[in-house]
Amino acid sequence: MSRSIYCIKLQTQAEGLDQPPFPGELGQRIYQSISKPAWQQWTNHQTMLINEYRLSTLEPQAREFLKKEMGKFLFAEGEIETPAGFTPPITQ
Repeated sequence: MSRSIYCIKLQTQAEGLDQPPFPGELGQRIYQSISKPAWQQWTNHQTMLINEYRLSTLEPQAREFLKKEMGKFLFAEGEIETPAGFTPPITQ
């Protein structure tokens, strides 16, 4: 059975995540206020950042950068990073 939450990213009622995406306070905050569709948007954006900046998630600096970008993306905590010259793929 899915749970419905008010998603602060999408500003609407939507299906909530099944569990926190990771442990700790931030994971709980996401679980309580970010919907599945918004989380999927973040994972797509995160993949673009990893690919465009050639990040290794094994490096602490890369993980910290992604954590900051996640805060910006999900909770509007600053301007969202878009790599210089990035052109989104054309969808048909």
